[in-house]
Amino acid sequence: MLKLNNVSKVYHGGTFGGKEIHAVNDVSFDIANKEIMSLIGESGSGKSTIGKMILRLISISSGSIDFDGVDVSNQKGAALKEYYRNVQGVFQDPFSSYNPIFKADRIFSFVRNEFYPGVSNADWNKKLNNSLEIVGLNPEHVLNKFPHQLSGGQLQRFLIARALLLDIKFLVADEIISMLDASTRIDVLNLLADLRKRGLSVLFITHDLSLAHYISDRSVILYRGYVVERGSTEKIFNNPLHPYTRLLMAAVPRLDKRWEPTKVVLETKGDEAGNTCPYFSRCYDDRKTEECKLGVPSLKEVEPEHFVACCGCTQ
Repeated sequence: MLKLNNVSKVYHGGTFGGKEIHAVNDVSFDIANKEIMSLIGESGSGKSTIGKMILRLISISSGSIDFDGVDVSNQKGAALKEYYRNVQGVFQDPFSSYNPIFKADRIFSFVRNEFYPGVSNADWNKKLNNSLEIVGLNPEHVLNKFPHQLSGGQLQRFLIARALLLDIKFLVADEIISMLDASTRIDVLNLLADLRKRGLSVLFITHDLSLAHYISDRSVILYRGYVVERGSTEKIFNNPLHPYTRLLMAAVPRLDKRWEPTKVVLETKGDEAGNTCPYFSRCYDDRKTEECKLGVPSLKEVEPEHFVACCGCTQ
């Protein structure tokens, strides 16, 4: 359904824009129909940048993004509007998506004015009520209320319902439950699982490995804008190979035994993009090889549906 082909994003900073900042580096993966894929990494790894490029909120520097076999990287006008009929996003902070002086359901009026201007009031209300019921909201209880009268979980469901009004095929869910309480998180995750059964594909962007393990079919592990591990979620979680993936796994507290904080090695200067393995300065000494200094490792398939970009892991 959606495919990223060697996508990169480079920002220019410093005096006269002479310094290049590589936010995303040569990222490739695909998401199939009715699939949930998790994009996992720490802050600054490039997760949200990838989501914004898919949503065409920022441009790509190189590569291409294909949707149903069509390159959408540079679409404009009517073609871009049609793309948004199929692809929508929901972001981390639901409160920032609403103007506090207007009622929360005002966000639906924008969808109607832009995409359904000729629909009658009766048909629109039926469509709106159906979308709200799909996400588990009672229209009578939530419509015509101000944002402060609704919980964060309800507001987040409002945003998902707004996307469903367009009968979308693909949803970018960027940290959509990180600001919700624990009791609400599982409800939103189960909602995404239900929507997948209805035909929706989801890119689930998160830094929480437990949530990714619960919800996703496949996962992509990002570090400094590079894909370091990719494949079946079960295989990655049961057999993490890249040192960074192992670090992430070790940092997750467990209920069956006392958690011991993991020692984290900070980055050192000198590992500029393209010169060595991006994880070289933080890697275990017994994993480092001379090959690690020769450039960025490419993804290699170590078992079916399990790829890793690490010279020391694949020897």
